[in-house]
Amino acid sequence: MINVNSEIQKLGILKTNHFFIKREDLIPYSFGGNKARKGLLFFHEIDRGKYDCVVTYGSSHSNHCRIIANMAASREMPCHIIEPEEVSDITFNSRMIELFGAQITKAQVKNVHHTIEKKIEELKRQGKRPYFIPGGGHGDIGTEAYVQCYREIKEYEEKNNIHFGYIFFASGTGTTQAGLVCGQLIYGDERKIIGISIARKNPYGENVIFESVCSYMKSKKIDRSDHEKKSEIIFDDHFTGQGYGKNNPQILQTIRHIMIEYGIPLDSTYTGKAFWGMEQYISQENVRDENILFIHTGGTPLYFDDISQI
Repeated sequence: MINVNSEIQKLGILKTNHFFIKREDLIPYSFGGNKARKGLLFFHEIDRGKYDCVVTYGSSHSNHCRIIANMAASREMPCHIIEPEEVSDITFNSRMIELFGAQITKAQVKNVHHTIEKKIEELKRQGKRPYFIPGGGHGDIGTEAYVQCYREIKEYEEKNNIHFGYIFFASGTGTTQAGLVCGQLIYGDERKIIGISIARKNPYGENVIFESVCSYMKSKKIDRSDHEKKSEIIFDDHFTGQGYGKNNPQILQTIRHIMIEYGIPLDSTYTGKAFWGMEQYISQENVRDENILFIHTGGTPLYFDDISQI
């Protein structure tokens, strides 16, 4: 287990609810975030193996690619990123990825799988030993990172004699949510874990999370019925707007408010969209008098992409 244990802060009252935030963005590595938590586990495995380069996938907005590029650069290890042409605009994340010396290969989304395989084969022909990290840190290692995060939340609850009835966060590739759901299943807790989709729609979004939950539980030989697994997955796709990386005036206003009120940066691709979606969910579902935890999954460089608009 990698010791991360990011801070939980109480922010105040949100529509009669006691509101807390878990600051994954303060994990002390390259602006932190859920991708830093996952990246630490991936590189723990890389460091133990005989790998000499890394291949991964993500857009120019990707916190995952920023983190992996940074961790590779710190080891003087080449990092190859396959980037979708459809989302390849210049962002502060993409500038940092360039700073870290990552080599970018652009491809249309429909050709990404083939391009990844081609890059890995090319590196092997050169005598390299590449390690492939799925986009967003998808897979059992990424899921394990958020089982560990769930354990941290449990420890905070026990220490402070509190129970979070609701946990909200931005849900993208699915392993952050899968890890939290696996933690809930392992501990048998009563609460709602609600992933606010940043792009994907159901049933695909829910199905990806379900597959990740099943894969992890099987790897740990933990037996739960499919009904139990599915019943804990709440993947809310009502707040995706125009899709990945697209904002709206309400999201920008939320980002502005949270920065001014609490001094906490959000961004329109991930956390700002999730925070706004959480507020809408609480109002629509008339959630009252609960302890609510929002997991800030990072993306601080992207805040500066939004600042001119807020």
